[in-house]
Amino acid sequence: MQQYPFHEWIHFFANQGVPEETIILLLMMPLIATIVAFFRQVIGIKAFGIYTPSIITVAFLAVGIKYGIAIYITVIAVGMITRTITKNLRILYLPRVAITITIVSLATLGTLVIGGSLQRTGLATVSIFPLLIIITLVEKFVATQIEKGTKTALLLAGETLLIALTSFFIVRWPFIIQMIALYPWSILLTIPINILLGKWTGLRVSELLRFREILKER
Repeated sequence: MQQYPFHEWIHFFANQGVPEETIILLLMMPLIATIVAFFRQVIGIKAFGIYTPSIITVAFLAVGIKYGIAIYITVIAVGMITRTITKNLRILYLPRVAITITIVSLATLGTLVIGGSLQRTGLATVSIFPLLIIITLVEKFVATQIEKGTKTALLLAGETLLIALTSFFIVRWPFIIQMIALYPWSILLTIPINILLGKWTGLRVSELLRFREILKER
C-alpha cells in the first residue's frame, strides 16, 4: 500500500504513531462489512454471521491469501475431527470447546513448523494475531456442529470462506485501495448503501435459484 499517495488525514494519524497499514485496514472494515451484508441480504449466503467473515477477511489481508486459506482449512478440519472424537465425553460445552481450541492451536503450530521445514518462510513467520483470529472461528464451528449438525457447519464454513475470499479480492483491488487512501471519507458511503440493503424486500438470488421451477410456471 506504500505506493499510493495518502490523504492528509492519514498522514496526520500516522504522525501520531498509528501505522499506515493499520489505518487502511480499519478504513477497509466498513467496506468489508458492507460486502458481507450484500452477500447475506441480496445473494442469500448466510455464513457465520457478519462479524466472522469480516474479521477473517482482515486476517487474510494480514497473512496473505495462500497461507490464510491453509490455516483456515486446518482449523476447520481439526475442529471437526476433535468434535467427533470428544462428542461422547460427558462434559459441559465450554470445557469441550477449550479442549478443541487446545488441539487446534497445537495443529496450527504443527502447520507452521511444517511450513518452516519445507522452506515456506512466509507460513512459518505468520503474525500471531491473524492466527488467533482464525483459530477463534473454531468456537462458531463447534457450536453450529452441535446445534445443526456437521453438514450445516461445513456449509456455513464454506460460505464464510467464499465471502472472505470475495471480500479479500475486492478490497485488494488497486482502485479501491487508492480511493480509500486518497478519500478516506468515502467509507461513509457505506452507510446509505447499508440502509438500502436493510430495506431490501425482494427475493434473494439463492431463493430465485431454489424456486426457479415454480417461478417459471407463473
